[in-house]
Amino acid sequence: MIDVNKEGEVWVFAEQHNGRLEEVPIELMSRGRHLADTLGVKLAAAVLGNGVRELAARLIQYGADKVYLVEHPLLRTYQTNSYAKVIFDLIHKYHPQIVLYGATITGRDLAPRIASAAKAGLTADCTDLQIGDHKGQDGQEHKNLLFQIRPAFGGNIIATIINYDRWPQMATVREGVMPMPAPNVARKGEIIAEKAQLSQEDLALEILDEHKRPKKVDLKAARVIVAGGAGVGSKENFRLIWDLANCLGAAPAATRAAVDLGFIDKDHQVGQTGTTVRPSLYIAVGVSGAIQHQAGMSGSQKIVAINNDSEAPIFQIAHYKIIGDLNVVVPRMIKAIKTVSRES
Repeated sequence: MIDVNKEGEVWVFAEQHNGRLEEVPIELMSRGRHLADTLGVKLAAAVLGNGVRELAARLIQYGADKVYLVEHPLLRTYQTNSYAKVIFDLIHKYHPQIVLYGATITGRDLAPRIASAAKAGLTADCTDLQIGDHKGQDGQEHKNLLFQIRPAFGGNIIATIINYDRWPQMATVREGVMPMPAPNVARKGEIIAEKAQLSQEDLALEILDEHKRPKKVDLKAARVIVAGGAGVGSKENFRLIWDLANCLGAAPAATRAAVDLGFIDKDHQVGQTGTTVRPSLYIAVGVSGAIQHQAGMSGSQKIVAINNDSEAPIFQIAHYKIIGDLNVVVPRMIKAIKTVSRES
């Protein structure tokens, strides 16, 4: 177990692949900066790889006071054993009080291994992080703990999880739930180069080649999204979602139910187990509005809901509500949009 260090830094694991920094650690820098400032400590990032010093400078631009840089030929590609060993050694040496990871495939693989080695707690798939105080059942008050907030019990409640005696406090955070900070090229920080004590025996596999399929749609970058739910009825009927999206220059999206029914590919899924989005306009067609879906789109600036059920939960968060048959409403919307486009 790592000693509890109330003055320890806030750390972000800076995930990178092939020398390219992933978006989620950049998103985490914004919340990490807030947490560090609240605690009055430094914000640091840890970046591992080979030939990735340029990424350390970028992390400083995004808010890091320090960057722990570990370069080694055996860190060129991600492997659980080697990355976990290096990160654990850094934690053991510097005693951060908080360590954050993106809830990506890599983060979900790496964080539990480190938590187990450090005998520390880990909260997965957080959607918010705050600093607060907690009074235990024994009456003892614990100051400045990390409140790790996430949906629980199938998304039916929001749970706040704390860890006051097993540190570092660690969490994985869902992609897209934190705002992307703007870089400050004039910002200064410290790059601390650390050596990795690794040998070929630390790698369980030899990776000969990597193939990564790009996502078919970048929902996080879309300014307008048209999403269909199970209420659309069929894959053939889902063509209406595509047509409306094409008229608006929008990205087509879907609920998990629609994806599970085979209406559209999983890359288009929005919600607790999909992508979290914050577009300027979100049009929900045949979407009931289960809390699992709301978790991924409730931050949209404007929400238009189309549903024939006046009691659908989506109407509770929608700014504009259209109660009616989507097979009638959507074609009329498409016709009106095309008419306006021709006239302009």
